[in-house]
Amino acid sequence: MADTAMSRSVRLDPHDDDNSPLSRAIWRLRSRGCWEDAAALLEPHTPDHPTAAVQRAALLVERCMFTTEGWAGAEDALRQAEAAAQDDEDRGMAACERGQLAYASTVLGVRDRADEARAALGRAAALLAPGARGRAVLDFRRGLLAEHLSDHPQSARAAYRRAHAGAAAHGNRLLCSFTWRHLAGLALRDGELAEARHGFTESLRIREELGFLVGMAPALAALADAQPDPEASRLRDEARRLFQLLGGIPAWLGDHLSPA
Repeated sequence: MADTAMSRSVRLDPHDDDNSPLSRAIWRLRSRGCWEDAAALLEPHTPDHPTAAVQRAALLVERCMFTTEGWAGAEDALRQAEAAAQDDEDRGMAACERGQLAYASTVLGVRDRADEARAALGRAAALLAPGARGRAVLDFRRGLLAEHLSDHPQSARAAYRRAHAGAAAHGNRLLCSFTWRHLAGLALRDGELAEARHGFTESLRIREELGFLVGMAPALAALADAQPDPEASRLRDEARRLFQLLGGIPAWLGDHLSPA
């Protein structure tokens, strides 16, 4: 029973109510782009604890999104999580991660899995209770599909706002940094520069406070897109420095940071 409680309490991002040594170690590795090492810390717990299996899969799915590598390992981890699930929450979160992996494969041009992404997130929506912690993550990912695969910015904005409210209610500050950034991106798309700058600034501030190093370069680059020179150039230079420091992670940011 104690081990079950431990695995349930492990979070992949820092929260004030979860200060366990395992969670801290996972966060330190994840925040620096060491997803495989972080996943290895959870592996001993996955045979007996379905939540740990889902969390391990989530780390490896995130690695695919940032590096465009590791697809087979993420698929294997997802199959293990799906097989181990014992309740609707675990099944719903496993489906949510499958949807994210299929989305990443599609948006990064690896293989078109848009239909699989939509179906998986639909299953997750049916399984996760309205007030469940995972609903905010699900809403965010449905926003990604609406924005980037369906080109429905209004639907995306509504989903991001639901995700933002849910993330704030559950104290998920890292997710708030993502929702701020994507809401700001839609504002920029509509020419709302002040709103865009505010959202991008909030996203960057949260990542700095949390120490989410691997997410700093994208946040800096996004803010640069809403700023005039010379501030925009300064922000891009800093983003480029961090991008190079981390060995070219996230991989999809490289073209955006290339000198004109």
